Amino acid sequence: MEKKERLSLATIEKKIFFIRSGKVMLGFLLASNCDVSTKRLNEQVRSNIRRFPSDFMFELTSEEYLDMKSHFVSSIVSKGGSRYILFAFTEQGVTMLLSGLNSEWRL
Repeated sequence: MEKKERLSLATIEKKIFFIRSGKVMLGFLLASNCDVSTKRLNEQVRSNIRRFPSDFMFELTSEEYLDMKSHFVSSIVSKGGSRYILFAFTEQGVTMLLSGLNSEWRL
């Protein structure tokens, strides 16, 4: 199995956004970096929702989604819009998500 290349700090910084007065990473970007589908990531979050309180993760509102569309025209809009809910994860949420992807609570 080929080892995935580590992300550079500059690449990671480009994936951090300031939403609701805090720094977050969007779920579909995390999914692509973890070699899982956005659908799979969302399923895992939903089935383990107690691990993600509001200070770890939240869903983007319609207004936030529209604001973010301009950043990700090819990723979000390419097939008529996002097919999945866009989750935003705080630093703690990213840590929880990544630990979950590598643990027994994986689906």
